[in-house]
Amino acid sequence: MSHTVKAGEFKAKCLKIMDQVAATGEVVTITKRGRPVAQLGPVVEKPGSILGFAKDMIKSTGDIISPVVDDGWEEEILKDWDEQNRTEPPER
Repeated sequence: MSHTVKAGEFKAKCLKIMDQVAATGEVVTITKRGRPVAQLGPVVEKPGSILGFAKDMIKSTGDIISPVVDDGWEEEILKDWDEQNRTEPPER
């Protein structure tokens, strides 16, 4: 729903009209010499994006690129894996 306001009336009652638009969500068309020149409508806020929701909440310190463990860790893990998953051949 929309209604029309003359430019002179809008100038005199600008703040009141803005409050009405905010409260009702109604669009107001402003006219000058009978012709529409502008529209005043409510602000529709978009929901926030999940991207960047933790901005300025998490701080990284130190080196975040290098591996956490020392060299040779892969060999140790594979050795442990082999020992845990070793299958003994059936005895004859």
